[in-house]
Amino acid sequence: MSKRLDVEIRAGLRGFTLDVAWTAGDGVSVLFGPSGSGKTLTLQCLAGLVRPDAGRIVVDGRVLFDSVAGIHVPSQERRLGYVFQGYALFPHLTVRSNIAFGLRRCPAAEQARRTAAVIERLGLGGFEGRYPRELSGGQRQRIALGRALAIEPSLVLLDEPFSALDLPLRRTLRDELQAILQDWRVPAVLVTHDFSEAYQLGDSVIVYEEGRVRQSALRGDLLRRPASESVARILGFRNVLHGVLRDATAEHLRLEWRGQVLEARAPGDLFSPPSPGTSVAFFVRPEDPRLLRKDGPPPDAAHHGNILAGSVVREVDLGVTRVLMLRLDAPGPPAQGEYDLEIEVPRFVYEVLNLAHDRRWRFSIHRSSIHVLPT
Repeated sequence: MSKRLDVEIRAGLRGFTLDVAWTAGDGVSVLFGPSGSGKTLTLQCLAGLVRPDAGRIVVDGRVLFDSVAGIHVPSQERRLGYVFQGYALFPHLTVRSNIAFGLRRCPAAEQARRTAAVIERLGLGGFEGRYPRELSGGQRQRIALGRALAIEPSLVLLDEPFSALDLPLRRTLRDELQAILQDWRVPAVLVTHDFSEAYQLGDSVIVYEEGRVRQSALRGDLLRRPASESVARILGFRNVLHGVLRDATAEHLRLEWRGQVLEARAPGDLFSPPSPGTSVAFFVRPEDPRLLRKDGPPPDAAHHGNILAGSVVREVDLGVTRVLMLRLDAPGPPAQGEYDLEIEVPRFVYEVLNLAHDRRWRFSIHRSSIHVLPT
């Protein structure tokens, strides 16, 4: 049977106002957004550590907070597992005692049974008597998760569990966390400002900015259809650009941008194009444009889509890929300061095309690679 989480929170804290409403189901729901946007405060309200000024919180049909009805279930009675940033393990307690900490109100036999079951299931057998300082980062994460899961929670809350870790360890522990949550089949709410974490771990993503929800969607839908230019920028999209709509049909849009006319595929039934002459925002993923070989046949728009020309004015070496900053052969200032467009190419393409020395190129952008954002 699927579970449901309904959240409506209004809370003011130290000059900051949180006013959000969203729902989630089974799996992992990610609160994503920049630091200071209200993600951790939301988690604290869910856990009962902070009492909202108004709103309602319902977990799997159980009302934990309702300002109108005067309901505020104490934190210790909510049966929610909380994994704090940095794990917050007790350094003076052993693995066994850390995991059993949330079971203090249970009879001794029940404590022992649940603790042993968690230790076995998380692969911590043989470490029961050790202290957190004697364990690896992955083992400490499992202890923190074990403490949260031992109470058999209806929901697990995770507050940026990887923020203090270096990148290789973060990737390893992210994989491990994903496997554990899938194995236990317990819904979770995870806070992060790292979109790679949000996309890997989340089934749905709730985008926060300045104490508000900007979009809530399944992760795939979020990438395909950000709700606004603001959401696209929060997600870290590059090449968020502005043009003017020339005309629109059910299949295609034509945009004027930097003296060029670009043809884009219409976003679909949910999109209502503005009237011609209206300014619109759109984005092009850096990996989508294609450099056109100079020794190949002349390009044609029917096959390649939109064909443009420009010069590489700067580049960034990312190891296996290179990001090229191109300035178009067009009048007026570039769209992004020094350049108009970022194009990301594999290293072998960079070397085969001799891009280190040959800086002038024609390139194509297919109609389907131009994503027009709702106004």
